[in-house]
Amino acid sequence: MTEQEKNNPLLDKRSSRRTFIKNSGLTVGGVVLGGALGSLLGKDSSEVVTQGQVEGQQYEAQQYDHALEYFQKRADFILLGQITERIFPEDENGPGAIGLGVPYYIDHQLAGKWGINAKDYRMGPFFEGEKVQGYQTQLKYHQIFDLGLVAIESYSQETFNESFVKLEGEQQDEVITALENDQVNIPGIKSSFFFEILLKATMEGAYSDPLYGGNKDMQGWKMKEYPGVQMSYSADQVASQKFIEIPPVSLHDRQS
Repeated sequence: MTEQEKNNPLLDKRSSRRTFIKNSGLTVGGVVLGGALGSLLGKDSSEVVTQGQVEGQQYEAQQYDHALEYFQKRADFILLGQITERIFPEDENGPGAIGLGVPYYIDHQLAGKWGINAKDYRMGPFFEGEKVQGYQTQLKYHQIFDLGLVAIESYSQETFNESFVKLEGEQQDEVITALENDQVNIPGIKSSFFFEILLKATMEGAYSDPLYGGNKDMQGWKMKEYPGVQMSYSADQVASQKFIEIPPVSLHDRQS
């Protein structure tokens, strides 16, 4: 771990709770919809996060995709980071959600077309549907995240009399489990619905192309030995009966 990572406030807590996702169907490589198009204006300037900086921690100048585009409050972004880190923690296999830049990936998605459900059918009526019916709420993704983060913090305060980011790891797990089990009150939706969206976004940030802000240095792909965006494979690679490890390539590499 670098000295920079040791001083990062988002990396306060560690866990080895990654066993349940190591072999899941969610942990596969691939490209997902990306591209953040803007940010929200009109926030209190005293709470605005300086781009490329969190709690005084300056990121490397070349990490241009690690600039906040949606979250304006420092506390909200740090809270998101702690939650995703518990879902995808750092362990002996490699970095967790924070080290992979997952919070930035989610931030960028919320600031873009995904955050406003630009490609979803948005006409009513809106009724609670069955699980097989998919997205049934009039809330947009960015609204769900705003409400969900507030609800998680409120549940943490009510249950443990402490902010989520200050809880012990096991206590944070209890809060996230309550979220998954519909025990956290979120206006307009079931908390399990937010958990599903948050889980999916976390996995996307860990394994999507680094061009979209997550999977920093392709470390998510390297942990899975995923080759990334290969333009083609040799005849020997195709014919081989054994696994061949290929250094991963990102979309950014293809553009340079």
